[in-house]
Amino acid sequence: MIYAVSLVLIVVVLLAVSLVRSFKLKTHKDFMVADRQLSVWVLIFTLLCSWIGAGSLFAGAEFAYKQGLASLWLPAGGWAGLVVLYFIAGRARSFAQYTIPDLLEVRYSPMARVLGTICIIVSYTAIVSYQFRGGGRILQLAFGMSETAGTILLAIFVITFTALAGMSSVAYTDLVIGLVVTVGCLFALPAMIIYAGGWHTVTAALPSSHLTALGTMTWGQALGYFLPTFTLMLGNQAMYQKFFSARSERDARLSVVGWVIGTVVLETVIVLLAIVGGVMFHSRVESGQLPAWGLIPYTARYGVLPLIGAIFLAAIFAKVISTGNNYLFSPATSVVHDVLQRFITKRASDRGLVLMSRIVVVVLGLLALAQSFQPSILHTAVYAYDVYGAGITPVVVAAFFWKRTTTAGGLSSIVAGTVVAVLWKVFNLDPIVPMIFPALAASLVSLVGVSLLTAPPRPEQWQPFFRKASEGRSSAAEHSSEG
Repeated sequence: MIYAVSLVLIVVVLLAVSLVRSFKLKTHKDFMVADRQLSVWVLIFTLLCSWIGAGSLFAGAEFAYKQGLASLWLPAGGWAGLVVLYFIAGRARSFAQYTIPDLLEVRYSPMARVLGTICIIVSYTAIVSYQFRGGGRILQLAFGMSETAGTILLAIFVITFTALAGMSSVAYTDLVIGLVVTVGCLFALPAMIIYAGGWHTVTAALPSSHLTALGTMTWGQALGYFLPTFTLMLGNQAMYQKFFSARSERDARLSVVGWVIGTVVLETVIVLLAIVGGVMFHSRVESGQLPAWGLIPYTARYGVLPLIGAIFLAAIFAKVISTGNNYLFSPATSVVHDVLQRFITKRASDRGLVLMSRIVVVVLGLLALAQSFQPSILHTAVYAYDVYGAGITPVVVAAFFWKRTTTAGGLSSIVAGTVVAVLWKVFNLDPIVPMIFPALAASLVSLVGVSLLTAPPRPEQWQPFFRKASEGRSSAAEHSSEG
């Protein structure tokens, strides 16, 4: 009963915050970037919450069960990406647009905007799909319903929740969720270790490889997990939209510092939670009664004292909702802003744009639900990261760091990276070579090779990305008025 009550309370609190923010929603700008008024503390928690979701809690648990501490290679790519993001965050805020495809059109061409939107939809709906699946497992544990019914119910809630108030809803509910998750994880880990018989008992039950840097992997396999999160972090639209929503360039940069600290601590704790849970319920996983990706919520339900478990299960549930919310909101804004508003409904009113945004949220949410029942959350997560990391990240990073990048180079990079990643998935070639290597290689070779073989870009194409903050604000205002 206490587990069901904890989930109901979380849902009520999140709905209350979302409804309050929705009443303050006046324009499409409010919906997309919260009127660019997010403070550094709100940014830290919304960035942290949107990054750590079912990918960490479920895919990370599946990886930790198989490889132990070596599973930290997956989140470590994100940590490395954050170091680079620190130098981009201020410039991204001074650019002050709404989406990554905005950036792609200014730097490359209108076609880059469309191709970028397609890549975002493919990647982000896959990410949303396993948030739904993870939430369905939690509802099964708390209420005894089937996982399928729980997945559908969670999808309905997240779709409704996301459609209410856009970025304002996302950011301020993430503030609540971030606090709940931090408290839940930090209390749950020592409680689980004690419940399992102490750290010595846990380590004694693990294979020796679980306490090494590579586990049973080769360096190539480890990098095959490191690179997808590294490239996803560098070009992640959900993150750039938060920077675009920041109150100032300084707030955007400082938020990355807090984000680094929070991410390193929480993702390490999550891996340790999965390792301890794997020791406690090893027989159930091996017998097939419990999927490895479901270890963390199962341990919260059956591996600690009920009060701590209820708080922890509610924290996990809140994270799944938050990440689903973020990654559903992001492609929806791209469809409306980057395709419909840019090319089809140029004269739509604010009210009409908000309505369109809400309809698109529903459509993309249903597309994500259709993808929810993949056999492995870990493989689905890595695929989504690879598509985005190869298709979008190289051209985004080049926009900020390489003036010589050309329109043809950017377009060929997006197409090559996305197509190779999708084909690798269709023909199941990952066991031969991890997808990220051929997809990223195709993207980078196209970007650099085609750019060097074509005429240099016009100065006005790269200047907005290399100006100082004050100059960037002026340039961004010009591009905004032109759009």
